[in-house]
Amino acid sequence: MVTVGIIGGTGYTGAELLRLLSRHPEVRLRAITSRSEAGRAVADLFPTLRGRCDLRFSDPADEGLRGCDVVFSATPNGIAMTQAPALLASGARVIDLAADFRIKDIAVWERWYGQTHACPELVAEAVYGLPERQRAAIRGARLVANPGCYPTAVQLGFLPLIEADLVDRSTLFASAVSGTSGAGRGAHVAMLFAEAGESVKAYGVAGHRHQPEIAQGLAEAAGAPVDFVFVPHLVPMIRGIHATLCARLKDPDVDLQALYENRYRDEPFVDVLPAGHHPETRSVRGTNLCRIAVQRAPASDRVIVLSVIDNLVKGASGQAVQNMNLLCGFPETLGLEEVALFP
Repeated sequence: MVTVGIIGGTGYTGAELLRLLSRHPEVRLRAITSRSEAGRAVADLFPTLRGRCDLRFSDPADEGLRGCDVVFSATPNGIAMTQAPALLASGARVIDLAADFRIKDIAVWERWYGQTHACPELVAEAVYGLPERQRAAIRGARLVANPGCYPTAVQLGFLPLIEADLVDRSTLFASAVSGTSGAGRGAHVAMLFAEAGESVKAYGVAGHRHQPEIAQGLAEAAGAPVDFVFVPHLVPMIRGIHATLCARLKDPDVDLQALYENRYRDEPFVDVLPAGHHPETRSVRGTNLCRIAVQRAPASDRVIVLSVIDNLVKGASGQAVQNMNLLCGFPETLGLEEVALFP
């Protein structure tokens, strides 16, 4: 049994952490912080947790996080880096769901996130929390940088090809769509139903902050730089990411289906669909699964990979719980055995 605290529990990722952790058999929730909601019962803000969580939000300055074995930071970018040193010094292990420790090049991080990093000395220590790539390192980590949602879907889709050096690394392209929950719980005009409904639009075409994170992960898997183009889109649904990936094959005769099935055969949260099937976002809604399909483009040397996740689960809070399970020596799937909601 471990005691767990959550910093910043009023957003969608915080709420999803509460949903998952409240039913985890090896977790005792000790504290959840929010400056704006301090003193309010968690179940008053999130009625779905009535009878599941009896905590009240506390101010981050209170002592509630002291003594926690694991602390999740579900805050906006730039907050965890100011709190991680003290938490680590207290003996807690920290899982940051924001981007403060994902990018190893500090100058690149500061350029994309528009801030001066508060504790660059911890960036090198932080382990990038994509279990399918870093399982052994995660088990021994003090600080885990939980991957972004787009980076999870895209990297899992490309990894078998990159690791086996089967594609031209200068031809990597990803077009991905996300539901509106990916923008967070804050009030934004662009997220209003009348603005986002019945419409699809690209954004961040000139540069999205997840691009360097994805490129870093793919380059590490390849052992060489990659040339990667990424175009995200907003679609009128609440949850889900669908990534369509493309690259030029070096060997057009490779058995792509066997490659993917063999790479992910022992991965509990990656499901490679049978040949000819296409994944849907609703097939992973509420789960920690990534579902993948792969095929060769007709009469072409291009490979097409389709990758879907729930952006709030495998793309955020579920993957964070998966990382906690690895940190604490629990079965990796513990508390994450959800079946997708249907319809």
